[in-house]
Amino acid sequence: MTHPMVEQLRFARRELQRALAGLTDDEARRRFLPMNCISWNIGHLAWQEQRYWLTVAQDGLTVRPELNTAFAYGAPASTPALDTSWAAWREVTLATEPWLDAVTTARLAETVTVRGW
Repeated sequence: MTHPMVEQLRFARRELQRALAGLTDDEARRRFLPMNCISWNIGHLAWQEQRYWLTVAQDGLTVRPELNTAFAYGAPASTPALDTSWAAWREVTLATEPWLDAVTTARLAETVTVRGW
């Protein structure tokens, strides 16, 4: 059975996609200073999921290494193409699915120390 927190994550992912349906590339690249644009934030979410559910949880697995520089916390602002950000997000979230399907409450409750970030 899938963990309830994983179901909540999947719900949030669906809601993100639903909320941004119909968004144009121009709209997604627009910055309202000091905030980053929506397309950057999609890339940032891809980076977070990769970091948590692949790199940390699965001993260094990284499907999109460029996310670690372009979209990490503290990375410089940019205005990437919307389709590029969505492609990265989809690839990362797809890669996380087998681990998320199998994760247990005990594994989610573990204390993790990450150095270098």
